Amino acid sequence: MRGMGGMGGMGGLMAQAQKMQAKLAKVQEEIARTEVEGEAANGAVKVTMTGKHECRRVVIDPKVVDPEDVEILEDLVTLAVNDCVTKIAAMSEQAMRQAVPLPPGMKMPF
Repeated sequence: MRGMGGMGGMGGLMAQAQKMQAKLAKVQEEIARTEVEGEAANGAVKVTMTGKHECRRVVIDPKVVDPEDVEILEDLVTLAVNDCVTKIAAMSEQAMRQAVPLPPGMKMPF
């Protein structure tokens, strides 16, 4: 009958895994609804994205718009988008680690 005790342990482990999965799904939903703002040139270009990386808004200060040098504006928009993406990644990592604590140095598999 000793072997049957192992099955109870496995069932408990599965239940824990399901709880963890549900917790992570909830955190992912919250992240998806969160809006994050990235910026470049001290806020002259701002990009707002959701946690799902959907762009909601782009705001450009007219002072940085130079029809003779569109490349600078393109670079500023790129920098603002990348800033936003970096902030979303950091926010997601922190939220996931709070939901499912892992030992130091261990990374999330997603």
